[in-house]
Amino acid sequence: MSIPIRILIVEDSEDDALLLVRELKRGGYTPEHRRVETEMEMAQEMGHQDWDLVITDHNMPNFSSSAALQVVKDSGRDIPIIVVSGSIGEDIAVQAMKSGAHDYIMKDNLTRLVPAIRRELSEAENRHAHRQAEETIRHMAFHDSLTDLVNRREFERRVGRALERARERELTHALLYIDLDQFKIINDTSGHIAGDELLRQLAHMLKKHVRESDTLARLGGDEFGALLESCPMNRAYNIAEALRQAIRNFRFVWDGKPFAVGASIGLVMMNGDTVSATDALSAADMACYAAKDLGRDRIHVFESGDEELVRRRGEMQWVARINDALAENRFTLYSQAIQPLKNGNRIHAEFLLRMLGPESQVVPPGAFIPAAERYNLMPAIDRWVIDNAFAYLSGDSSKKSGKKDVDKYFINLAGPSLNDNNLFDYIKRQMESFRLDPKKIGFEITETAAIGNMRLAVEFIDGIRKLGCSFALDDFGSGLCSFSYLKSIPVDSLKIDGCFVRSMKNNRMDAAIVQAINEVGHVAGLNTIAEFVEDKALIPELKHLGVDYAQGYGIARPMPLKS
Repeated sequence: MSIPIRILIVEDSEDDALLLVRELKRGGYTPEHRRVETEMEMAQEMGHQDWDLVITDHNMPNFSSSAALQVVKDSGRDIPIIVVSGSIGEDIAVQAMKSGAHDYIMKDNLTRLVPAIRRELSEAENRHAHRQAEETIRHMAFHDSLTDLVNRREFERRVGRALERARERELTHALLYIDLDQFKIINDTSGHIAGDELLRQLAHMLKKHVRESDTLARLGGDEFGALLESCPMNRAYNIAEALRQAIRNFRFVWDGKPFAVGASIGLVMMNGDTVSATDALSAADMACYAAKDLGRDRIHVFESGDEELVRRRGEMQWVARINDALAENRFTLYSQAIQPLKNGNRIHAEFLLRMLGPESQVVPPGAFIPAAERYNLMPAIDRWVIDNAFAYLSGDSSKKSGKKDVDKYFINLAGPSLNDNNLFDYIKRQMESFRLDPKKIGFEITETAAIGNMRLAVEFIDGIRKLGCSFALDDFGSGLCSFSYLKSIPVDSLKIDGCFVRSMKNNRMDAAIVQAINEVGHVAGLNTIAEFVEDKALIPELKHLGVDYAQGYGIARPMPLKS
């Protein structure tokens, strides 16, 4: 089979050029060729067409092989060049090879021409494949494999470079941090393949709403970033709004089901006073999550002194402290007694968590729990509590003062822990490992958390009770329709929300709510526990209402566990 080949022949003799073409045809090629004699003609042909090979004579009037080599170099193309000459000295041939020629052949020995062409075309193809591989690797290093947008590493580099230009030229840039709203629903209902396809389609669509000079990046998961260079505040906000609207109006269909997503966007302006790219990205990230906190599907502009962002910055600092405390085992457990208000009931207690600072100072939960909840650290903290509570309960009762008098210990679980599919099995394994009596253990979760994920809560609580442990619903009464949920949630105890208990002596409505919760709880066959009993004077009133237990500073203050 004849092989097509495009050859540019630099030759002043038409007959010699025809001899070259004839030799190529004899060697199995179908040459498409053009003959040129001058540097100008050659330069024009190099610009008009992609040639597979250049064959050049060495000596021509007003032109030479060295000049032809230079024309190829100037074109920037990697094209094999073979010098074919009637007479050429060895020193000239060596110089031609050093200048870029791939081979030289004497006109009286053209039998070498076709093998040389085959070899050079093969090597040129190998060089091209190698370059393509290098370009692919280089592209992959700086781009996201799913969306083909710039990746986080390259985005951060470009932000840093833009910040340098802002200082040098007194420019103003804008930085957008974009987080999709409701993206998790698509992954949960249709799988990650659907989620990936949505991200690909969104990335393609978003490119149409930024300028050519802007950088759009995927920063990870469902988060995107946009660097808007030389962009004033009003223009940046308009671009951010266009992106938000485009995402809001985008409709994604998977297996016949339509899905809609929104976006929360943080906007921060950068100029010569911006400290670093890291600070700018952190500010944009905080502004983005402030937009989420304020209702989602909106833009929040970073401003120094913004109370919402100051709060979030503080929480992010707590995240590092919490992770350090987990890594260094700097948490500790306290215990608070739950006093029986009826004869025959035995004392219960609740494990309470405290953090220890770097210098062993006690940090109350109100300082770090909000950040732990917001940044999904509660599941890890809950596991730490379970491990250490179980270790405490597995010890010799006679060596732990007061433990032998407690009938049941309660362990708090955070709402996000319900999403941990492995938590139930983990609790079961740990109970077996520590050889604990399940009747001595109770778990509790807030009413709000249980209602927020009813199906998981019911399955989890039912499983825990089947192990032989009890379960309490904490902060009961805080929901709008609390009583209606008692038919669905299989618990053993209700902990009456302390906001009603603490003021029941002076507020008839709060007293009536406490009474109603207690009565409904008893009808449902549940124990009732009044929380936040901070005044001992409340105890007779609670007894009068028939409440089973009381907990609070008026009963007993939390105390560190005694080893």
